[in-house]
Amino acid sequence: MKSKLWRAAILAFAVWAWKLEAAPRLKYVVIVTRHGVRSPTWDAARLNQYSAQPWPDWGVPPGYLTSHGRRLAVILGSYYREWLIQEHLLSSAGCGDRGRLYIWADTDQRTLETGRALAESLLPGCGFTIHSRREGEPDPLFSGTGSPNPVLAAKAVLDRLGAGPQKLLADHRAALDTLQFILTGGQPPSKKLIEPPAEMGVLLHGKLIDPSGPFAVGSTLSENLLLEYANGRHGAELGWGRLTEANLFQALELHRSYADLMRRTPYLARVRGSNLLAHVLASIEQAVSGKTVAGALGQPETALLILSGHDTNLSNISGMLGLSWALPGYQPDETPPGGALILSLWRDPQNGQLFVRTQYTAQTLDQMRNADVLSLTVPPANQAVSIPGCETTSSDEGCTWPRFKFVLQRAIDRSRIDFRAFQETGQAQNLQARSH
Repeated sequence: MKSKLWRAAILAFAVWAWKLEAAPRLKYVVIVTRHGVRSPTWDAARLNQYSAQPWPDWGVPPGYLTSHGRRLAVILGSYYREWLIQEHLLSSAGCGDRGRLYIWADTDQRTLETGRALAESLLPGCGFTIHSRREGEPDPLFSGTGSPNPVLAAKAVLDRLGAGPQKLLADHRAALDTLQFILTGGQPPSKKLIEPPAEMGVLLHGKLIDPSGPFAVGSTLSENLLLEYANGRHGAELGWGRLTEANLFQALELHRSYADLMRRTPYLARVRGSNLLAHVLASIEQAVSGKTVAGALGQPETALLILSGHDTNLSNISGMLGLSWALPGYQPDETPPGGALILSLWRDPQNGQLFVRTQYTAQTLDQMRNADVLSLTVPPANQAVSIPGCETTSSDEGCTWPRFKFVLQRAIDRSRIDFRAFQETGQAQNLQARSH
């Protein structure tokens, strides 16, 4: 009896070892992340025009990462660390991986602090340098190179609208009414979301959607309410006591639709996102070849690249590649604080083939609100994302490296790539390297 049990145990171990040996091996990861929860970018005077009561004080300047937002970034970094240790990309002890992690952040306080928070939890106690351009300088990695042609941009948006801007306004009238109720509770504000002149058109004087119009303003204000919710506010500081998870979801329809038109429309997405996506592709190609590649971020030995940017960057990439996701509690393709597009390079040990998996991950609203600790057993919301053009491969295999490279090269507008700008950025990083 004992010998049978022993043989069974040996067989079970052999099967487990074979499965482990046959499992794909993680080689490299790119995380393109939005910064964490921030304060509104508008000042109080501008915000208060649209509400019957003053907006709450955030305790930090406009657009800054909040202390709660920083804590959430640390939690996400700890989750990434656990995942990457399980996949044997990072070691579980020591600081030997310091040279294998590379973080590039945009020059805003919120993006820099998000990068620092992620580094602290990915490599606890190790000390780490966050790379960026000089403070206040625009970074073409995140802002893109050049500006869209206004005629082509307007045509691209109008082509997507089809029936015209008035129908867009009508389709989202319920969301606008919901947002107006949250803002005022029926009381008169200084400015209504929809004033009679603004109601006549969403496009003004040949320009793209009027930044003072109801659609753009509604997008900004609805996301500010999401930030209140995610920052853990309660009572009168949470939408003046009128904000609920249900009416927040409806109001965020405005932000989703605005982002879809202004950031995911392919022409606009390519203008702003091509430079970033080209650098991402070069970085993955460097990991594939093990040799220096022009435009790559980090070194050939880099195993994890994190780009700390904005929701605009995520929407641009998804618009260029035709990506889509739907996480629980969020509008489709929503890009909440801390949300990230993760591109991971794997090797199949059976045939040596390389392939790329794409996924979108973000803490749920309640995970952010409550600052819930994350782990492999209690993860953030996550969804595998398929790339149009890679449909011939299974979701488990992702997209083969040659096919992935072809699809991204086809999506990128090469006239919008500026590797020289990045080389200048690389020279500046020694002056502006920030260590947490």
